[in-house]
Amino acid sequence: MIAFFNNKGGVGKTSLVYHLAWMLADLGNRVVAADLDPQANLTSAFLDEEQLEELWTRPGPRQTVWGSIQPFHAGEGGIAPVEPTPTAEERLKLLPGDLDLSSFEDDLSSAWPKCLDGDARSFQVISAFWTIVQEAARAHRADLVLVDVGPSLGAINRAALVASDHVVVPVAPDLFSLQGLRNLGPALRSWRSGWQQRLTARPSSAAASPAGRMNALGYVVLQHGIRLDRPIKAYQRWMDEIPREFRSAVLGSTGEAPAIDVDPQCLGQLKHYHGLMPLAQEARKPIFHLTSADGAFGGHFQAALDAYGHFEQLARRIAAEVRAQPPSP
Repeated sequence: MIAFFNNKGGVGKTSLVYHLAWMLADLGNRVVAADLDPQANLTSAFLDEEQLEELWTRPGPRQTVWGSIQPFHAGEGGIAPVEPTPTAEERLKLLPGDLDLSSFEDDLSSAWPKCLDGDARSFQVISAFWTIVQEAARAHRADLVLVDVGPSLGAINRAALVASDHVVVPVAPDLFSLQGLRNLGPALRSWRSGWQQRLTARPSSAAASPAGRMNALGYVVLQHGIRLDRPIKAYQRWMDEIPREFRSAVLGSTGEAPAIDVDPQCLGQLKHYHGLMPLAQEARKPIFHLTSADGAFGGHFQAALDAYGHFEQLARRIAAEVRAQPPSP
């Protein structure tokens, strides 16, 4: 499980998860894209309005993350498995999000301190996302799960990160994104150590729980093309500060940081694809799958070809980094 997380919203995180999920599937991996953001933006990237309406309003249990949790939340049963939603690519499935997932925030907030008392149900609450995603991954025989979360430092994201083996941090070269790193890093380390402390109090009667590794795999620089409305010196200043800020805030490391182009923590850099995004959203496909039939002519078609190479390189790098790590206990 790889979570994509930054405390600063609007950097293109959901689009990154969407495109990487498609690319990893293109490269032969079986992938689940899990939407644990109460805004459900990743779900709306995969599904059109009619599909969303059917998913969220049809009678019976919803086949969403919240639909799985709702009976447990209401005290009417356990956590129900969710059948992942198929996409146009057989190797890629979606674990749909739900706008009502925010209803689970209070449960997660109150369960966190109770875990220290060895309360078995509280461990089940904090482990709910992990339980749902593991079941979806087994059903799909997935190699990788990419997890999209919102930009908050609240209880929902804490539980989503506890469930994850790795964390990738999308950043943009600006002040707000770097401030997001400064907020995210201490929270990530606190959540990791806090969960390890709680695991020592976990009773034998509790169901299985995640290991809570939250390994900081690295960062991806998004929107790094120089914009005409932005002074080049200011842009370069923020680019230069990213490696040091990531090491300091996220890794808790001091000392000299390398330049971004040779920083091993930099998993990749992606440019703007503004001209392609409306076409991709209309076609319900990633930008690198656009063809002339989708309206990608001339420069747009060439940009789509270029984008394939950029995302392929990034996807291969992330997959290699994950496979180089020892598995969770």
